[in-house]
Amino acid sequence: MNTIGKIFRVTTFGESHGMAIGGVIDGMPAGIEINLDKVQYELNRRRPGQSSIVTPRDEKDQVKILSGIFEGKTTGCPIAFILENTNQHSSDYENIRNTFRPSHADFTYTSKYGIRDYRGGGRSSARETISRVVAGAIARQALEQIGIQIYAYTSQVGNIALDNDYKKYDCSLIETNDVRCPDAEVAKRMHNLIAEVKNDGDTIGGVITGVIKNCPIGLGEPTFGKLHAKLGEAMLSINAAKGFEYGMGFAGVGNRGSELIDNFINNDGKISTTSNHSGGIQGGISNGQDIYFRVAFKPVATLLQEQETVDKDGNPTVVKVRGRHDACVLPRAVPIVESMAAIVLADAYLLNRTSRL
Repeated sequence: MNTIGKIFRVTTFGESHGMAIGGVIDGMPAGIEINLDKVQYELNRRRPGQSSIVTPRDEKDQVKILSGIFEGKTTGCPIAFILENTNQHSSDYENIRNTFRPSHADFTYTSKYGIRDYRGGGRSSARETISRVVAGAIARQALEQIGIQIYAYTSQVGNIALDNDYKKYDCSLIETNDVRCPDAEVAKRMHNLIAEVKNDGDTIGGVITGVIKNCPIGLGEPTFGKLHAKLGEAMLSINAAKGFEYGMGFAGVGNRGSELIDNFINNDGKISTTSNHSGGIQGGISNGQDIYFRVAFKPVATLLQEQETVDKDGNPTVVKVRGRHDACVLPRAVPIVESMAAIVLADAYLLNRTSRL
């Protein structure tokens, strides 16, 4: 559906080449101070046209708050917002009106609904994620007021990868380059690879690492509302996301349990652990340690090359996509990953307030 969350609920609407993208946030507590400049800052991090290695579509992505925030504070009423589309080139997609682009949602959308908006992918376009960034930026400001910190960074592009240990990197360096990688030398190599792939009319994938610090103990539910499951659902709902792991992840399957258990200790009167292979979540519930996870993104399917396909009647044809597209989604997906984490955490925090009197 178009809504995520149980108490902190976010509903998004709009298409890539429609009049506007927007959303409604319901369940936001009243009295939370919201700095709209910070919201716009997050949008600018996601904005197209921000560097030479992303799509050149020139959208300013200025958010308009319609309700729910008054004199800098939330009112407790629904927060409605829109962002007008101003730089659509819908004619770029006329040649695919009746054609299915390989590995895109064209075929599945047409099969499901019997109709599709071929202009830029319509609702299946990653432009929908702009609403998530607005909602996430607002949720993030609420979480910061209780000490929760969220950040993400590009940890792999193609075969160029950082070490999996997020503690080795300074998060203050993430925004110092257009790849959003906290290692300057590796970032240069990533940038060059993306530029090379873009020049070839091709695409490349990679991995984004996310970190949540100072998460309270107790967020998440023991069965169907496990915190890692909610994070995974949120991350895999992002366009081009193909995999999610947290804590030790898939790499841990080669170890014995005795090598990976997180022993409890008394740390100055506070129960803590000697390690964090669990990734800050045990039994689906946060344990107070850092939550860290990785999201894999595929090389996106929009190639600026001729591709064999079929039309809506099943006739073989060749398509060459026109328009403005990302050769690698990683740099612009970093704020989206952070925003989805913030949305999940805000909902989990409010849900936890109902656990006991």
